Amino acid sequence: MTINIEHFRKKLLDEQRRVERELADVGRINPDNKNDWEPVAADLNIDSAEDEERAGEITDFEDRSAVEFELEKRLNEIIAALGRIQEGVYGICRVCKKSIETDRLEANYSADTCMAHMD
Repeated sequence: MTINIEHFRKKLLDEQRRVERELADVGRINPDNKNDWEPVAADLNIDSAEDEERAGEITDFEDRSAVEFELEKRLNEIIAALGRIQEGVYGICRVCKKSIETDRLEANYSADTCMAHMD
């Protein structure tokens, strides 16, 4: 089975841009590590006397942290898939070394296992 690598490279790059935009909405690049994102609070100007507002901001930050974590995980999967394209092993199952089904790659452009070896 031959897959259209350029098709998947374009899809991965498009998805990478989308995920990075979404990450920018909930976080920022860690100034100490350019390969890491960290969540940011929506509003840092909280009056210490407003307990309800402070609780809301803490909840918002926790929500942003969860979203940031999942988006960063997805971004790392995309970057890894782009690396596999560069290495010439994209579309090859990391477990059995057979071709990953095109339907699986269309559903998840960064898949690194065939359907038989999905987690």
